[in-house]
Amino acid sequence: MSDAGQEQREAPAGEVARGAGFAVAPGTVKRPGVLVAMPFDRALLARFKESFPTARWRRKLRRWFVPGTTAEQRADAWIAREISALDAYGDDKGRDAYAFEPLASPYLIAGPEALLVRTPYSRIVVDTLRTIPFAAWAPEIRAWRVPWRSYEALKEAWPMIEAAAVENEPAARRARREAARNPAAEAERRRRRHPVPRGDAPPLGAAVEVAEAGVVVFEALDDAPVTETEALAHYPAITVPGPLVWGWWRIPTFNEIAETVPAAFPDAPGRGWWPATRAGLEERLRRLRETARAQETRKKRAAAEVETRDPR
Repeated sequence: MSDAGQEQREAPAGEVARGAGFAVAPGTVKRPGVLVAMPFDRALLARFKESFPTARWRRKLRRWFVPGTTAEQRADAWIAREISALDAYGDDKGRDAYAFEPLASPYLIAGPEALLVRTPYSRIVVDTLRTIPFAAWAPEIRAWRVPWRSYEALKEAWPMIEAAAVENEPAARRARREAARNPAAEAERRRRRHPVPRGDAPPLGAAVEVAEAGVVVFEALDDAPVTETEALAHYPAITVPGPLVWGWWRIPTFNEIAETVPAAFPDAPGRGWWPATRAGLEERLRRLRETARAQETRKKRAAAEVETRDPR
């Protein structure tokens, strides 16, 4: 087989096997969805097309692309149903294993149909649960649903999940923030500026990533070199020789995040900035959503207070 043919048959980045010949790989920020690999069977393919009428075959990757921001949850649920038909006794085996050696944790609920995992948000928890076969996020109950047949895999990964959950409890996060609090550094960050090499400055108006603030958009650059040596101490990631100038940044919008093609990895992070990575974009998107939810909550509370004072 030619090198080109071998490359076409390589698994996409981030693909996770779901068992029985099924696998799922993530799409991109610009093109949300998942790539689904499955055994070839005409009846299976017919059921897949019926469940996902908008899916399209990616010939070079030899996988089906299912578009949509909830594609992974829908694909995992469909795969779980298909495999359940292959292994009718898998759930019973998982229940028996749990009865023999149960996991006792405040983050785990043993339901009749599946195990429910509900923890504080943690990237480690999310990434680990994605490796559990058939585990799927259930937004209606804000928990991960893990079928009983995957109990052994969950038990093996549980120490990492529970440790990350404990570390991300609100009280633990507050304690770390207080311990690491640096008023001078916080005041510097509120100025929304960042030193960048004058000869290798970031593009203006594009989403890029910096170590101290995450994904931002630079709007202007100073002409004069930075002279505040004390301020530069708050930017230890910058290791390139000067001269440095101040770049003035803002938080990107949802549209700017969606239009940004993620970089594979930080290139030359010593200069203080690099093209936004997938992890950086996802983190910024998560924070934007949190801010939007908080603003909506405040608006609703304010409206409710006004209504209470003046019921007319």
